[in-house]
Amino acid sequence: MSMHDPISDMIVRIRSGQQNKKHYINVPASNIKINIVNLLKIEGYINNFNVITIKNKNVIQIELKYFNNLPVIECIKRISKPSLRVYKKACDIPRIMSGMGIAIISTSKGIMTDRKARHLKLGGEIICYVF
Repeated sequence: MSMHDPISDMIVRIRSGQQNKKHYINVPASNIKINIVNLLKIEGYINNFNVITIKNKNVIQIELKYFNNLPVIECIKRISKPSLRVYKKACDIPRIMSGMGIAIISTSKGIMTDRKARHLKLGGEIICYVF
């Protein structure tokens, strides 16, 4: 079975892992997923992540974060999909929950948060919203 949207698969695994109160989840590794998970770690939405090898396949092991037995990530939502890409200019990038959440954006300078993209005056593809 082929996977048409691996980023969406990662988002669904994070969401379902938190619903089931798991401490760790495994996601097939790719460079874009590693960059997205690294942003989630920097912004404080996950505790940590490691790239490990299981059965000769690279896998990202994500340590989910909880506060008072509630997941830190209230909502993670995929915006740009393979069937409908969503691009925004720097001035049109939305503020998520009045700046309390983040939008992860793929720009010409790499994957970054909405705040950094606005600061660098870069637009790009909006991958997902996290709050």
